[in-house]
Amino acid sequence: MGRLFGTDGVRGVANADLTAELALGLSVAAAHVLAEAGTFEGHRPTAVVGRDPRASGEFLEAAVVAGLASAGVDVMRVGVLPTPAVAYLTGALGADLGVMLSASHNAMPDNGIKFFARGGHKLADELEDRIEAVYDQHRTGEPWDRPTGAGVGRIADYHEGFDQYVAHLLSVLPNRLEGLKIVLDEAHGAASGVSPAAFQQAGAEVITIGATPDGLNINDGCGSTHLEMLKAAVVEHGADLGIAHDGDADRCLAVDHTGAEVDGDQILAVLALAMREAGTLRGDTVVATVMSNLGFKLAMEREGLQLVQTAVGDRYVLESMKEHDYALGGEQSGHVIVLDHATTGDGTLTGLLLAARVAATGRPLAELAGVMERLPQVLINVKDVDKSRVKTSAELGNAVADAERRLGSTGRVLLRPSGTEPLVRVMVEAADIEQARSVAGELADVVKSALG
Repeated sequence: MGRLFGTDGVRGVANADLTAELALGLSVAAAHVLAEAGTFEGHRPTAVVGRDPRASGEFLEAAVVAGLASAGVDVMRVGVLPTPAVAYLTGALGADLGVMLSASHNAMPDNGIKFFARGGHKLADELEDRIEAVYDQHRTGEPWDRPTGAGVGRIADYHEGFDQYVAHLLSVLPNRLEGLKIVLDEAHGAASGVSPAAFQQAGAEVITIGATPDGLNINDGCGSTHLEMLKAAVVEHGADLGIAHDGDADRCLAVDHTGAEVDGDQILAVLALAMREAGTLRGDTVVATVMSNLGFKLAMEREGLQLVQTAVGDRYVLESMKEHDYALGGEQSGHVIVLDHATTGDGTLTGLLLAARVAATGRPLAELAGVMERLPQVLINVKDVDKSRVKTSAELGNAVADAERRLGSTGRVLLRPSGTEPLVRVMVEAADIEQARSVAGELADVVKSALG
């Protein structure tokens, strides 16, 4: 059996890859592993379980809840809420475990399971590995001690989670949003209720699109992966800005009043300056991945802020933040982590903080986002090559060095082997798009010849 856990939980096509049996088995295994680790010692264990609106989430939720209760864990079922809400409630309610059922920005047929440890933090890799091992033992017939009588878990709906999470979001805001007209695209996803409620209670005039989930329409032509509807709606309604989430609302992308996209790098830049002004940007440092636009790096240098770069993936950003006690980090894709107020990316929180900065400064989002210039970026996937030799090929190394000399300080080259396919990603940034395309094409040819 290959590794089930990826960089963000277990995902697959619901009822094909991700079955009810798998969901139940993983939940039982998670309960056993946490019990072995001493998490439940001295008290009756509890878990928070939430989901996004996908139709498959209904039966997967039932399977997860059954598995946990059969292992002696009391379950608080919070219903349809964003991933960051489940993480927050896991910590706020003192639960031993949190479980979120979502495939984030993936299409509706997919679903996923993500586990949170006590406090709402992602499980460590070694715990995920142990859960897989225990699941496999149970799957192959190894017996386990099943509680009976009063030892089985009890299940209850926790309806207060919605209001509790919204209250948390509002408590974080540095100022209110009166005077702003904001369009929210909820991707027909998990934030369709809480996000409009939070923005309205913060004082904004709110127009919603993509906020009528029916279990089948999540991420369908809307949300942070499809900004066309949001751009049109912002211009049509004469809004100050637009905010887009993905299916589980751990991402936020934005649109300014002209309909122009404001990506995760630009949002990070705006929030970094706001937090420095407020004295909450510890170490005057922002954490981002190596895929962040070079324009972001140059802007941070110009503003006197430090930039720490990690491997691609919000989990690596979070690891660096926790290790060094940094307050702000994120990805170009819109995962933004404000660690003082969230243990994971929180799209609603990010959108609120971005809108609060617009309201506080009286400056349009387009002007605030202008703190950085997005340099042209070209990405080419070179398929069917030996990706293991990217760092050892002398021919490729010489070609990269030559490209970097030609690009100078306003350009950048990044070669990334794919984690799942036999391909190498060639990314080139330059001040001029034609130069970026030319250099990327030349390097792609070298990758093909040197590694093919």
